[in-house]
Amino acid sequence: MSEIASSARALHIAAEGGALDALEVRPANAHAYLLLAHGAGAGMRHAFLEAAAQALAVRGVATLRFQFPWMQRGERRIDPPPALHDALRAAFAEALRAAGGLPIFAGGKSLGGRMTSQVAAKGELAEARGIVFLGFPLHLTGKPGTERAAHLRDVAQPMLFVQGTRDALAELALLRPVLAELGPIARLQLEDDADHSFHVRKRSGRDDAAVIASLADAVARFTREVA
Repeated sequence: MSEIASSARALHIAAEGGALDALEVRPANAHAYLLLAHGAGAGMRHAFLEAAAQALAVRGVATLRFQFPWMQRGERRIDPPPALHDALRAAFAEALRAAGGLPIFAGGKSLGGRMTSQVAAKGELAEARGIVFLGFPLHLTGKPGTERAAHLRDVAQPMLFVQGTRDALAELALLRPVLAELGPIARLQLEDDADHSFHVRKRSGRDDAAVIASLADAVARFTREVA
């Protein structure tokens, strides 16, 4: 597969509280369009999301990344869920316009994916064909539990969970039963030895680039099958 970099197009999203910066990466052969929300620790320009967007573009998946309000303001304190939900709804509306008829999906890294699923559980992302999680944060580090997954039963769309086997925020012994309860609507892609940031150790025999390529393959396969 040819690794041809796609350039990002800067956009602005009109949201409550002010405009949000956004970046679209759209290959000429796109078969799907994915709204990709960032996590709690870094914004849309984080190296992982940039690499993931490029890898997805090579596989025919266009992406739209955007800044959550607190990141747009340059603050450290994360906005409360209602503000994050408002931003997601605004970003999804922009994604629908930008997609130009392509099948649309929504999701994100960690917090971004969880907030996306909370909005979807309210039925407010009805046009989305599926939800993509890049490291669903099932619980806090060292505080195992499944309360954060309770809303997933209200999500109507197919869901893809891409998880590292060393993810300290999603113990597999807890995550597997949650997904089994959701039934065939939930799919799990495991990245061996990857942590919550999708980093792998040298002794794994892989590097981070290989993990990103693998997860991009999984997302592209999911979007093609669902669409």
